[in-house]
Amino acid sequence: MKNLELAQIFGQMADLLEMKEEDTFFESRAYRKAARVLESLEKDVGGIYQEGGLGALQKIPGIGRGLASKIEEFIKIGQIKAYQRLKKESPVDLDSLTSVESLGPRKIKILYKKLKIRNLNDLEKAAQAGKIKKLAGFGEKSEKNILQSIAFVKTGKGRFLLGLILPIVRQIIGRLDKLPQVEKVSVAGSIRRMKETIGDIDVLVTSPKPEKVMNFFVQMPEIVKVWAKGSTKSSVRFKGGFDGDLRVIKKQSFGAALQYFTGSKDHNILTRRLAQQKGLKLNEYGVWRGKKRVTGQTEKKVYQSIGLPYVEPELRNNTGEIEAALAGQLPKIIGYDEIKGDCHCHTDWSDGMQSIEEMAKAAKKIGYQYLVITDHTKDLKVANGLDEKKLLRQMEEIDKINSRLRGIKILKGCEANIRTNGAIDIRDEVLSKLDIVVAAIHSKYKMPKKEMTQRIIRAMENPNVDIIGHPTGRRIFQREAYQLDFEQIFKAAKRTKTALEINAQPERLDLRDVDIRKAIKAEVELVISSDAHSQVGLSLIELGIAQARRGWAAKKNILNSQSLKDFLESF
Repeated sequence: MKNLELAQIFGQMADLLEMKEEDTFFESRAYRKAARVLESLEKDVGGIYQEGGLGALQKIPGIGRGLASKIEEFIKIGQIKAYQRLKKESPVDLDSLTSVESLGPRKIKILYKKLKIRNLNDLEKAAQAGKIKKLAGFGEKSEKNILQSIAFVKTGKGRFLLGLILPIVRQIIGRLDKLPQVEKVSVAGSIRRMKETIGDIDVLVTSPKPEKVMNFFVQMPEIVKVWAKGSTKSSVRFKGGFDGDLRVIKKQSFGAALQYFTGSKDHNILTRRLAQQKGLKLNEYGVWRGKKRVTGQTEKKVYQSIGLPYVEPELRNNTGEIEAALAGQLPKIIGYDEIKGDCHCHTDWSDGMQSIEEMAKAAKKIGYQYLVITDHTKDLKVANGLDEKKLLRQMEEIDKINSRLRGIKILKGCEANIRTNGAIDIRDEVLSKLDIVVAAIHSKYKMPKKEMTQRIIRAMENPNVDIIGHPTGRRIFQREAYQLDFEQIFKAAKRTKTALEINAQPERLDLRDVDIRKAIKAEVELVISSDAHSQVGLSLIELGIAQARRGWAAKKNILNSQSLKDFLESF
Protein backbone atom coordinates (compact mmCIF):
# COMPACT_ATOMS: atom_id res chain seq x y z
CA MET A 1 0.00 0.00 0.00
CA LYS A 2 2.93 2.39 0.73
CA ASN A 3 4.07 1.94 -2.88
CA LEU A 4 0.75 3.21 -4.24
CA GLU A 5 0.53 6.07 -1.75
CA LEU A 6 4.07 7.20 -2.56
CA ALA A 7 3.47 6.83 -6.30
CA GLN A 8 0.45 9.15 -5.99
CA ILE A 9 2.43 11.65 -3.92
CA PHE A 10 5.39 11.70 -6.32
CA GLY A 11 3.00 12.06 -9.29
CA GLN A 12 1.36 15.03 -7.57
CA MET A 13 4.76 16.53 -6.74
CA ALA A 14 5.66 16.31 -10.43
CA ASP A 15 2.44 18.16 -11.31
CA LEU A 16 3.04 20.80 -8.64
CA LEU A 17 6.60 21.38 -9.87
CA GLU A 18 5.33 21.86 -13.43
CA MET A 19 3.12 24.67 -12.11
CA LYS A 20 6.09 26.68 -10.84
CA GLU A 21 7.61 29.59 -12.76
CA GLU A 22 11.21 28.37 -12.65
CA ASP A 23 12.52 25.54 -14.83
CA THR A 24 11.71 22.32 -12.98
CA PHE A 25 11.66 19.95 -15.99
CA PHE A 26 14.33 17.52 -14.80
CA GLU A 27 13.11 17.47 -11.19
CA SER A 28 9.52 16.95 -12.30
CA ARG A 29 10.55 14.15 -14.66
CA ALA A 30 12.49 12.42 -11.86
CA TYR A 31 9.40 12.40 -9.61
CA ARG A 32 7.20 11.15 -12.44
CA LYS A 33 9.62 8.35 -13.24
CA ALA A 34 9.84 7.43 -9.55
CA ALA A 35 6.04 7.26 -9.38
CA ARG A 36 5.96 4.78 -12.25
CA VAL A 37 8.76 2.71 -10.70
CA LEU A 38 6.92 2.50 -7.38
CA GLU A 39 3.68 1.48 -9.10
CA SER A 40 5.50 -1.41 -10.77
CA LEU A 41 7.48 -2.49 -7.69
CA GLU A 42 6.47 -5.95 -6.46
CA LYS A 43 7.99 -5.60 -2.99
CA ASP A 44 6.66 -3.05 -0.50
CA VAL A 45 9.11 -0.16 0.04
CA GLY A 46 8.47 -0.41 3.77
CA GLY A 47 9.85 -3.95 3.73
CA ILE A 48 12.81 -2.92 1.57
CA TYR A 49 13.67 -0.12 3.99
CA GLN A 50 13.27 -2.39 7.01
CA GLU A 51 15.71 -4.88 5.51
CA GLY A 52 18.39 -2.52 4.24
CA GLY A 53 17.64 1.08 5.20
CA LEU A 54 18.37 4.05 2.95
CA GLY A 55 20.96 2.12 0.95
CA ALA A 56 18.43 -0.52 -0.07
CA LEU A 57 15.99 2.16 -1.26
CA GLN A 58 18.74 3.70 -3.44
CA LYS A 59 19.16 0.36 -5.20
CA ILE A 60 15.63 0.61 -6.59
CA PRO A 61 15.97 1.68 -10.29
CA GLY A 62 15.27 5.40 -10.72
CA ILE A 63 15.51 6.17 -6.99
CA GLY A 64 18.49 8.35 -6.08
CA ARG A 65 19.55 9.57 -2.65
CA GLY A 66 17.13 12.52 -2.60
CA LEU A 67 14.09 10.43 -3.52
CA ALA A 68 15.18 7.65 -1.15
CA SER A 69 15.36 10.19 1.70
CA LYS A 70 11.79 11.28 0.96
CA ILE A 71 10.61 7.66 0.94
CA GLU A 72 12.38 7.17 4.28
CA GLU A 73 10.66 10.29 5.64
CA PHE A 74 7.26 8.97 4.54
CA ILE A 75 7.91 5.56 6.15
CA LYS A 76 9.00 7.17 9.43
CA ILE A 77 6.46 9.99 9.87
CA GLY A 78 3.73 9.29 7.31
CA GLN A 79 4.29 12.43 5.23
CA ILE A 80 6.84 14.25 3.05
CA LYS A 81 7.55 17.84 4.12
CA ALA A 82 8.59 18.88 0.60
CA TYR A 83 5.21 17.69 -0.69
CA GLN A 84 3.32 19.61 2.00
CA ARG A 85 5.39 22.71 1.17
CA LEU A 86 4.66 22.42 -2.58
CA LYS A 87 0.93 22.09 -1.87
CA LYS A 88 1.05 25.13 0.41
CA GLU A 89 2.92 27.18 -2.20
CA SER A 90 0.56 26.18 -5.02
CA PRO A 91 -2.07 28.85 -5.73
CA VAL A 92 -4.50 26.25 -7.11
CA ASP A 93 -6.31 23.09 -6.04
CA LEU A 94 -4.42 20.87 -8.46
CA ASP A 95 -6.18 17.66 -7.38
CA SER A 96 -9.64 18.87 -8.37
CA LEU A 97 -8.51 20.66 -11.54
CA THR A 98 -6.54 17.71 -12.93
CA SER A 99 -9.65 15.55 -12.52
CA VAL A 100 -11.09 17.46 -15.49
CA GLU A 101 -10.36 15.69 -18.76
CA SER A 102 -7.52 17.20 -20.84
CA LEU A 103 -6.43 19.60 -18.08
CA GLY A 104 -2.80 19.07 -17.11
CA PRO A 105 -0.43 21.27 -15.07
CA ARG A 106 0.59 23.44 -18.03
CA LYS A 107 -2.98 24.33 -19.02
CA ILE A 108 -3.96 24.86 -15.38
CA LYS A 109 -1.01 27.25 -15.08
CA ILE A 110 -2.34 29.28 -18.03
CA LEU A 111 -5.85 29.34 -16.56
CA TYR A 112 -4.49 30.66 -13.26
CA LYS A 113 -2.24 33.30 -14.85
CA LYS A 114 -4.89 34.59 -17.24
CA LEU A 115 -8.14 34.10 -15.29
CA LYS A 116 -7.05 33.47 -11.66
CA ILE A 117 -8.78 30.07 -11.70
CA ARG A 118 -7.90 28.30 -8.44
CA ASN A 119 -10.43 25.48 -8.15
CA LEU A 120 -13.26 23.57 -9.83
CA ASN A 121 -15.82 26.21 -8.91
CA ASP A 122 -13.73 29.00 -10.49
CA LEU A 123 -13.23 26.86 -13.59
CA GLU A 124 -16.95 26.20 -13.99
CA LYS A 125 -17.86 29.89 -13.57
CA ALA A 126 -15.23 30.98 -16.12
CA ALA A 127 -16.40 28.37 -18.64
CA GLN A 128 -20.07 29.32 -18.15
CA ALA A 129 -19.15 32.97 -18.70
CA GLY A 130 -17.37 32.10 -21.97
CA LYS A 131 -13.95 33.31 -20.77
CA ILE A 132 -11.93 30.15 -21.46
CA LYS A 133 -12.65 29.94 -25.19
CA LYS A 134 -10.90 33.30 -25.65
CA LEU A 135 -7.56 31.95 -24.39
CA ALA A 136 -4.89 30.76 -26.80
CA GLY A 137 -4.76 26.97 -26.90
CA PHE A 138 -8.34 26.47 -25.71
CA GLY A 139 -11.23 27.59 -27.96
CA GLU A 140 -14.99 27.07 -27.93
CA LYS A 141 -14.87 23.27 -28.25
CA SER A 142 -12.39 23.00 -25.39
CA GLU A 143 -14.59 25.18 -23.18
CA LYS A 144 -17.63 23.03 -23.93
CA ASN A 145 -15.65 19.87 -23.14
CA ILE A 146 -14.50 21.37 -19.84
CA LEU A 147 -18.11 22.04 -18.79
CA GLN A 148 -19.14 18.51 -19.74
CA SER A 149 -16.18 17.05 -17.85
CA ILE A 150 -16.92 19.10 -14.71
CA ALA A 151 -20.51 17.80 -14.72
CA PHE A 152 -19.18 14.26 -15.11
CA VAL A 153 -16.60 14.68 -12.31
CA LYS A 154 -19.37 15.87 -9.96
CA THR A 155 -21.31 12.62 -10.46
CA GLY A 156 -18.47 10.69 -8.82
CA LYS A 157 -18.20 12.86 -5.71
CA GLY A 158 -17.82 10.72 -2.59
CA ARG A 159 -17.07 7.58 -4.62
CA PHE A 160 -13.71 5.80 -4.95
CA LEU A 161 -12.28 3.38 -7.50
CA LEU A 162 -12.49 -0.27 -6.45
CA GLY A 163 -8.90 -0.83 -7.60
CA LEU A 164 -7.60 1.84 -5.21
CA ILE A 165 -9.67 0.82 -2.19
CA LEU A 166 -9.31 -2.96 -2.49
CA PRO A 167 -5.59 -3.19 -1.53
CA ILE A 168 -6.22 -1.04 1.56
CA VAL A 169 -9.19 -3.16 2.62
CA ARG A 170 -7.22 -6.36 2.16
CA GLN A 171 -4.43 -5.04 4.32
CA ILE A 172 -6.97 -4.20 7.05
CA ILE A 173 -8.60 -7.65 6.73
CA GLY A 174 -5.16 -9.27 6.91
CA ARG A 175 -4.30 -7.44 10.11
CA LEU A 176 -7.61 -8.32 11.75
CA ASP A 177 -7.29 -11.94 10.68
CA LYS A 178 -3.96 -12.20 12.53
CA LEU A 179 -5.47 -11.00 15.80
CA PRO A 180 -5.83 -13.91 18.26
CA GLN A 181 -9.19 -12.49 19.34
CA VAL A 182 -10.67 -12.73 15.82
CA GLU A 183 -12.30 -16.01 14.73
CA LYS A 184 -13.75 -15.00 11.35
CA VAL A 185 -13.38 -11.84 9.29
CA SER A 186 -14.84 -10.74 5.96
CA VAL A 187 -15.39 -7.61 3.97
CA ALA A 188 -19.04 -7.03 2.99
CA GLY A 189 -20.96 -4.35 1.08
CA SER A 190 -20.18 -3.08 -2.39
CA ILE A 191 -16.52 -4.12 -2.11
CA ARG A 192 -17.53 -7.75 -1.72
CA ARG A 193 -19.85 -7.31 -4.71
CA MET A 194 -16.77 -5.87 -6.48
CA LYS A 195 -18.64 -2.79 -7.67
CA GLU A 196 -16.46 -0.59 -9.85
CA THR A 197 -16.77 2.34 -7.44
CA ILE A 198 -17.07 2.29 -3.64
CA GLY A 199 -18.70 4.68 -1.19
CA ASP A 200 -17.49 3.20 2.09
CA ILE A 201 -16.34 -0.14 3.51
CA ASP A 202 -18.04 -2.70 5.76
CA VAL A 203 -16.05 -5.31 7.68
CA LEU A 204 -17.57 -8.09 9.78
CA VAL A 205 -15.81 -10.21 12.40
CA THR A 206 -16.70 -12.77 15.02
CA SER A 207 -14.83 -12.54 18.30
CA PRO A 208 -15.24 -13.55 21.94
CA LYS A 209 -13.42 -10.33 22.90
CA PRO A 210 -14.96 -7.55 20.78
CA GLU A 211 -13.53 -4.64 22.80
CA LYS A 212 -9.94 -5.66 22.07
CA VAL A 213 -10.78 -5.92 18.36
CA MET A 214 -12.39 -2.46 18.39
CA ASN A 215 -9.42 -0.93 20.20
CA PHE A 216 -7.07 -2.37 17.59
CA PHE A 217 -9.26 -1.22 14.69
CA VAL A 218 -9.63 2.45 15.71
CA GLN A 219 -5.88 2.77 16.36
CA MET A 220 -4.75 1.61 12.90
CA PRO A 221 -2.31 4.08 11.26
CA GLU A 222 -4.56 4.68 8.21
CA ILE A 223 -7.37 6.11 10.37
CA VAL A 224 -7.59 9.89 10.67
CA LYS A 225 -10.88 10.21 12.56
CA VAL A 226 -13.07 8.01 14.75
CA TRP A 227 -16.72 8.88 14.22
CA ALA A 228 -18.00 6.41 16.81
CA LYS A 229 -16.60 3.57 18.89
CA GLY A 230 -18.76 0.93 20.56
CA SER A 231 -18.47 -2.60 21.83
CA THR A 232 -19.91 -4.15 18.64
CA LYS A 233 -19.62 -1.37 16.03
CA SER A 234 -17.09 1.35 15.24
CA SER A 235 -17.14 3.93 12.42
CA VAL A 236 -13.99 5.67 11.16
CA ARG A 237 -12.56 7.88 8.41
CA PHE A 238 -9.50 6.62 6.52
CA LYS A 239 -6.63 8.66 5.08
CA GLY A 240 -7.99 8.37 1.54
CA GLY A 241 -11.17 10.22 2.56
CA PHE A 242 -13.50 7.21 2.72
CA ASP A 243 -15.39 5.90 5.75
CA GLY A 244 -15.53 2.39 7.16
CA ASP A 245 -17.52 0.38 9.69
CA LEU A 246 -16.39 -2.63 11.68
CA ARG A 247 -19.07 -4.84 13.22
CA VAL A 248 -18.56 -7.71 15.62
CA ILE A 249 -21.16 -10.40 14.96
CA LYS A 250 -22.13 -13.46 16.95
CA LYS A 251 -20.88 -16.70 15.42
CA GLN A 252 -24.38 -18.12 14.90
CA SER A 253 -25.40 -14.99 12.94
CA PHE A 254 -22.26 -14.48 10.82
CA GLY A 255 -23.70 -15.92 7.57
CA ALA A 256 -26.94 -13.98 7.92
CA ALA A 257 -25.06 -10.75 8.65
CA LEU A 258 -22.73 -11.35 5.70
CA GLN A 259 -25.72 -11.91 3.42
CA TYR A 260 -27.50 -8.84 4.79
CA PHE A 261 -24.51 -6.46 4.55
CA THR A 262 -23.32 -7.74 1.15
CA GLY A 263 -26.41 -7.59 -1.05
CA SER A 264 -27.75 -4.41 -2.57
CA LYS A 265 -30.83 -2.96 -0.89
CA ASP A 266 -33.12 -4.27 -3.63
CA HIS A 267 -31.56 -7.76 -3.57
CA ASN A 268 -32.18 -7.92 0.17
CA ILE A 269 -35.80 -6.78 -0.18
CA LEU A 270 -36.44 -9.69 -2.56
CA THR A 271 -34.73 -12.26 -0.33
CA ARG A 272 -36.74 -11.08 2.68
CA ARG A 273 -39.92 -11.34 0.60
CA LEU A 274 -39.04 -14.92 -0.35
CA ALA A 275 -38.53 -15.73 3.32
CA GLN A 276 -41.94 -14.28 4.18
CA GLN A 277 -43.59 -16.43 1.50
CA LYS A 278 -42.21 -19.46 3.33
CA GLY A 279 -43.45 -18.26 6.70
CA LEU A 280 -39.95 -17.18 7.72
CA LYS A 281 -38.28 -13.96 8.75
CA LEU A 282 -34.84 -13.05 7.36
CA ASN A 283 -32.68 -10.37 8.98
CA GLU A 284 -29.04 -9.73 9.85
CA TYR A 285 -29.28 -12.05 12.86
CA GLY A 286 -30.55 -15.15 11.05
CA VAL A 287 -33.52 -16.89 9.49
CA TRP A 288 -36.39 -17.25 11.96
CA ARG A 289 -39.58 -19.20 12.29
CA GLY A 290 -41.36 -17.29 14.97
CA LYS A 291 -38.85 -16.84 17.78
CA LYS A 292 -36.77 -19.85 16.77
CA ARG A 293 -33.62 -19.30 14.71
CA VAL A 294 -33.70 -21.76 11.80
CA THR A 295 -30.22 -20.95 10.50
CA GLY A 296 -27.74 -18.09 10.16
CA GLN A 297 -24.22 -19.41 10.57
CA THR A 298 -23.39 -19.59 6.83
CA GLU A 299 -24.64 -17.72 3.76
CA LYS A 300 -25.19 -20.98 1.88
CA LYS A 301 -27.65 -22.20 4.52
CA VAL A 302 -29.38 -18.82 4.59
CA TYR A 303 -30.03 -18.97 0.83
CA GLN A 304 -31.05 -22.65 1.00
CA SER A 305 -33.58 -21.90 3.75
CA ILE A 306 -35.47 -19.51 1.46
CA GLY A 307 -35.34 -21.86 -1.55
CA LEU A 308 -32.36 -20.47 -3.43
CA PRO A 309 -28.96 -21.80 -4.43
CA TYR A 310 -25.97 -19.80 -3.21
CA VAL A 311 -25.82 -16.51 -5.11
CA GLU A 312 -22.31 -15.22 -5.78
CA PRO A 313 -21.70 -11.78 -4.19
CA GLU A 314 -21.01 -10.09 -7.57
CA LEU A 315 -24.53 -11.02 -8.73
CA ARG A 316 -26.44 -9.59 -5.75
CA ASN A 317 -27.62 -6.39 -7.41
CA ASN A 318 -31.27 -7.14 -8.24
CA THR A 319 -30.57 -7.49 -11.94
CA GLY A 320 -32.58 -10.69 -12.37
CA GLU A 321 -30.44 -13.00 -10.23
CA ILE A 322 -33.32 -13.99 -7.90
CA GLU A 323 -35.62 -14.87 -10.81
CA ALA A 324 -32.82 -16.80 -12.56
CA ALA A 325 -31.98 -18.67 -9.36
CA LEU A 326 -35.62 -19.67 -8.81
CA ALA A 327 -35.80 -20.90 -12.41
CA GLY A 328 -32.54 -22.85 -12.08
CA GLN A 329 -30.91 -20.62 -14.71
CA LEU A 330 -28.29 -18.80 -12.66
CA PRO A 331 -25.03 -19.05 -14.63
CA LYS A 332 -21.87 -20.60 -13.23
CA ILE A 333 -19.84 -17.42 -13.56
CA ILE A 334 -16.15 -17.48 -14.41
CA GLY A 335 -13.81 -18.12 -11.50
CA TYR A 336 -10.91 -15.91 -10.49
CA ASP A 337 -8.46 -18.74 -11.28
CA GLU A 338 -9.75 -19.63 -14.75
CA ILE A 339 -7.79 -17.22 -16.95
CA LYS A 340 -5.04 -18.99 -18.92
CA GLY A 341 -3.30 -15.94 -20.42
CA ASP A 342 -3.33 -12.15 -20.66
CA CYS A 343 -4.23 -10.60 -24.03
CA HIS A 344 -3.04 -7.03 -23.54
CA CYS A 345 0.12 -5.76 -21.85
CA HIS A 346 2.92 -3.28 -22.49
CA THR A 347 6.70 -3.41 -22.17
CA ASP A 348 9.59 -0.95 -22.21
CA TRP A 349 9.45 -1.08 -26.01
CA SER A 350 6.63 1.50 -25.74
CA ASP A 351 5.35 2.94 -22.45
CA GLY A 352 5.73 -0.06 -20.14
CA MET A 353 8.18 -0.35 -17.25
CA GLN A 354 9.63 -3.83 -17.79
CA SER A 355 11.22 -5.84 -20.57
CA ILE A 356 9.40 -8.52 -22.57
CA GLU A 357 11.21 -11.25 -20.69
CA GLU A 358 10.47 -9.74 -17.28
CA MET A 359 6.77 -9.48 -18.12
CA ALA A 360 6.72 -13.07 -19.41
CA LYS A 361 8.42 -14.42 -16.29
CA ALA A 362 5.91 -12.57 -14.09
CA ALA A 363 3.05 -14.04 -16.15
CA LYS A 364 4.57 -17.51 -15.82
CA LYS A 365 4.71 -17.01 -12.04
CA ILE A 366 0.97 -16.29 -12.05
CA GLY A 367 0.47 -19.61 -13.84
CA TYR A 368 -0.41 -18.36 -17.32
CA GLN A 369 0.18 -20.49 -20.41
CA TYR A 370 0.62 -17.45 -22.65
CA LEU A 371 1.10 -13.68 -22.65
CA VAL A 372 0.32 -11.37 -25.57
CA ILE A 373 2.72 -8.43 -25.88
CA THR A 374 0.69 -5.50 -27.23
CA ASP A 375 2.84 -2.40 -27.24
CA HIS A 376 1.40 0.80 -28.68
CA THR A 377 1.86 1.64 -32.34
CA LYS A 378 3.17 4.66 -34.20
CA ASP A 379 0.21 7.10 -34.07
CA LEU A 380 0.45 7.20 -30.28
CA LYS A 381 3.70 9.14 -30.10
CA VAL A 382 3.17 10.10 -26.46
CA ALA A 383 3.49 6.38 -25.61
CA ASN A 384 6.58 5.83 -27.81
CA GLY A 385 4.45 3.91 -30.28
CA LEU A 386 6.19 1.38 -32.53
CA ASP A 387 6.27 1.74 -36.29
CA GLU A 388 6.43 -1.21 -38.71
CA LYS A 389 10.22 -1.57 -38.49
CA LYS A 390 10.23 -1.60 -34.69
CA LEU A 391 7.35 -4.07 -34.59
CA LEU A 392 9.28 -6.44 -36.85
CA ARG A 393 12.35 -6.10 -34.63
CA GLN A 394 10.21 -6.82 -31.58
CA MET A 395 8.88 -9.96 -33.26
CA GLU A 396 12.45 -11.18 -33.72
CA GLU A 397 13.20 -10.43 -30.06
CA ILE A 398 10.13 -12.41 -28.97
CA ASP A 399 11.30 -15.38 -31.04
CA LYS A 400 14.67 -15.28 -29.27
CA ILE A 401 13.10 -15.11 -25.81
CA ASN A 402 10.63 -17.91 -26.64
CA SER A 403 13.53 -20.13 -27.71
CA ARG A 404 15.04 -20.00 -24.22
CA LEU A 405 11.98 -19.53 -22.02
CA ARG A 406 10.08 -22.59 -20.81
CA GLY A 407 6.61 -22.92 -19.34
CA ILE A 408 4.97 -19.98 -21.10
CA LYS A 409 4.49 -18.83 -24.69
CA ILE A 410 4.97 -15.16 -25.57
CA LEU A 411 2.58 -14.18 -28.35
CA LYS A 412 3.37 -11.37 -30.78
CA GLY A 413 0.85 -8.58 -30.80
CA CYS A 414 0.28 -4.85 -30.71
CA GLU A 415 -2.26 -2.32 -29.53
CA ALA A 416 -2.87 -0.58 -32.83
CA ASN A 417 -4.64 2.75 -33.19
CA ILE A 418 -8.02 3.05 -34.86
CA ARG A 419 -7.91 6.24 -36.90
CA THR A 420 -10.96 8.48 -37.29
CA ASN A 421 -11.94 6.74 -40.55
CA GLY A 422 -11.59 3.27 -38.97
CA ALA A 423 -8.26 2.51 -40.62
CA ILE A 424 -5.44 0.95 -38.60
CA ASP A 425 -2.15 2.83 -38.22
CA ILE A 426 0.05 -0.20 -39.11
CA ARG A 427 0.24 -1.72 -42.60
CA ASP A 428 -1.63 -4.99 -43.13
CA GLU A 429 1.45 -6.90 -44.27
CA VAL A 430 2.98 -6.34 -40.82
CA LEU A 431 -0.25 -6.86 -38.88
CA SER A 432 -0.68 -10.23 -40.62
CA LYS A 433 2.59 -11.46 -39.09
CA LEU A 434 1.32 -10.93 -35.53
CA ASP A 435 -0.49 -13.57 -33.46
CA ILE A 436 -2.99 -11.14 -31.95
CA VAL A 437 -3.90 -7.58 -32.92
CA VAL A 438 -5.72 -5.43 -30.37
CA ALA A 439 -7.16 -2.28 -31.97
CA ALA A 440 -8.27 0.67 -29.87
CA ILE A 441 -9.26 4.33 -30.06
CA HIS A 442 -6.89 6.88 -28.51
CA SER A 443 -8.14 10.15 -30.01
CA LYS A 444 -11.25 12.05 -31.17
CA TYR A 445 -13.51 10.59 -28.48
CA LYS A 446 -16.54 12.83 -29.09
CA MET A 447 -17.50 11.80 -32.61
CA PRO A 448 -21.27 11.49 -33.28
CA LYS A 449 -22.79 8.10 -32.48
CA LYS A 450 -23.21 6.93 -36.08
CA GLU A 451 -19.67 7.95 -37.07
CA MET A 452 -18.05 6.42 -33.96
CA THR A 453 -19.98 3.18 -34.48
CA GLN A 454 -18.85 2.99 -38.10
CA ARG A 455 -15.27 3.81 -37.07
CA ILE A 456 -15.13 0.75 -34.82
CA ILE A 457 -17.01 -1.49 -37.27
CA ARG A 458 -14.56 -0.63 -40.04
CA ALA A 459 -11.67 -1.54 -37.74
CA MET A 460 -13.35 -4.89 -36.97
CA GLU A 461 -13.72 -5.53 -40.69
CA ASN A 462 -9.94 -5.50 -41.06
CA PRO A 463 -9.18 -9.27 -41.16
CA ASN A 464 -6.05 -8.75 -39.05
CA VAL A 465 -7.87 -7.19 -36.08
CA ASP A 466 -8.72 -9.76 -33.41
CA ILE A 467 -9.79 -7.73 -30.37
CA ILE A 468 -11.24 -4.26 -29.79
CA GLY A 469 -9.51 -2.85 -26.72
CA HIS A 470 -11.39 -0.82 -24.07
CA PRO A 471 -14.34 -0.63 -26.49
CA THR A 472 -16.23 2.37 -25.06
CA GLY A 473 -13.23 4.49 -24.07
CA ARG A 474 -14.69 5.51 -20.74
CA ARG A 475 -12.54 6.56 -17.79
CA ILE A 476 -14.45 6.41 -14.53
CA PHE A 477 -14.80 9.90 -12.95
CA GLN A 478 -12.81 11.38 -15.87
CA ARG A 479 -14.41 10.73 -19.24
CA GLU A 480 -17.75 9.45 -20.48
CA ALA A 481 -18.00 6.52 -22.86
CA TYR A 482 -18.18 7.09 -26.61
CA GLN A 483 -21.63 7.28 -28.13
CA LEU A 484 -22.08 3.83 -29.71
CA ASP A 485 -24.85 1.80 -31.32
CA PHE A 486 -24.18 -1.45 -29.46
CA GLU A 487 -26.65 -3.45 -31.53
CA GLN A 488 -24.60 -2.67 -34.65
CA ILE A 489 -21.27 -3.18 -32.83
CA PHE A 490 -22.37 -6.62 -31.59
CA LYS A 491 -23.61 -7.68 -35.03
CA ALA A 492 -20.31 -6.67 -36.61
CA ALA A 493 -18.26 -8.33 -33.86
CA LYS A 494 -20.10 -11.62 -34.37
CA ARG A 495 -19.90 -11.39 -38.16
CA THR A 496 -16.16 -10.61 -38.20
CA LYS A 497 -15.30 -12.93 -35.27
CA THR A 498 -13.77 -10.00 -33.39
CA ALA A 499 -13.65 -10.25 -29.60
CA LEU A 500 -14.47 -7.33 -27.34
CA GLU A 501 -12.17 -6.65 -24.41
CA ILE A 502 -13.05 -6.34 -20.74
CA ASN A 503 -10.22 -4.02 -19.76
CA ALA A 504 -9.20 -4.43 -16.12
CA GLN A 505 -7.55 -1.06 -15.52
CA PRO A 506 -9.25 0.40 -12.40
CA GLU A 507 -10.28 3.64 -14.09
CA ARG A 508 -11.53 1.84 -17.23
CA LEU A 509 -13.33 -1.44 -16.36
CA ASP A 510 -14.52 -1.34 -19.93
CA LEU A 511 -16.84 -3.05 -20.97
CA ARG A 512 -19.35 -2.21 -18.21
CA ASP A 513 -21.21 -5.10 -16.60
CA VAL A 514 -24.49 -4.21 -18.35
CA ASP A 515 -22.73 -4.20 -21.75
CA ILE A 516 -21.09 -7.56 -20.96
CA ARG A 517 -24.52 -9.10 -20.39
CA LYS A 518 -25.77 -7.67 -23.69
CA ALA A 519 -22.67 -8.95 -25.51
CA ILE A 520 -23.19 -12.44 -24.11
CA LYS A 521 -26.84 -12.38 -25.18
CA ALA A 522 -25.69 -11.34 -28.66
CA GLU A 523 -23.21 -14.29 -28.65
CA VAL A 524 -20.18 -12.01 -28.94
CA GLU A 525 -16.80 -13.38 -27.85
CA LEU A 526 -15.03 -11.61 -24.96
CA VAL A 527 -11.53 -11.48 -23.49
CA ILE A 528 -10.35 -10.16 -20.14
CA SER A 529 -7.09 -8.19 -20.21
CA SER A 530 -5.00 -6.39 -17.60
CA ASP A 531 -3.60 -3.71 -19.96
CA ALA A 532 -0.59 -3.98 -17.63
CA HIS A 533 2.33 -1.58 -17.97
CA SER A 534 4.40 -3.40 -15.36
CA GLN A 535 4.73 -6.81 -13.72
CA VAL A 536 2.58 -5.67 -10.80
CA GLY A 537 -0.08 -4.49 -13.27
CA LEU A 538 -0.70 -8.07 -14.40
CA SER A 539 -2.50 -8.71 -11.10
CA LEU A 540 -5.18 -6.17 -12.11
CA ILE A 541 -6.76 -8.96 -14.17
CA GLU A 542 -8.73 -9.72 -10.99
CA LEU A 543 -10.73 -6.50 -11.47
CA GLY A 544 -11.55 -7.50 -15.04
CA ILE A 545 -12.67 -10.95 -13.89
CA ALA A 546 -14.87 -9.29 -11.26
CA GLN A 547 -16.37 -7.10 -13.99
CA ALA A 548 -17.04 -10.20 -16.10
CA ARG A 549 -18.66 -11.96 -13.12
CA ARG A 550 -20.93 -8.97 -12.50
CA GLY A 551 -21.82 -9.19 -16.20
CA TRP A 552 -22.88 -12.85 -15.72
CA ALA A 553 -20.03 -14.16 -17.89
CA ALA A 554 -19.28 -17.87 -17.71
CA LYS A 555 -15.93 -19.44 -18.55
CA LYS A 556 -17.20 -20.36 -22.02
CA ASN A 557 -17.80 -16.65 -22.80
CA ILE A 558 -14.15 -15.66 -22.19
CA LEU A 559 -11.69 -16.69 -24.91
CA ASN A 560 -8.56 -16.40 -22.76
CA SER A 561 -9.94 -18.91 -20.30
CA GLN A 562 -9.01 -21.44 -23.00
CA SER A 563 -5.71 -23.25 -23.55
CA LEU A 564 -3.13 -21.66 -25.85
CA LYS A 565 -4.14 -23.89 -28.79
CA ASP A 566 -7.87 -23.20 -28.44
CA PHE A 567 -7.27 -19.50 -27.81
CA LEU A 568 -5.32 -19.05 -31.06
CA GLU A 569 -7.84 -21.12 -33.02
CA SER A 570 -10.63 -18.78 -31.85
CA PHE A 571 -9.44 -15.95 -34.11
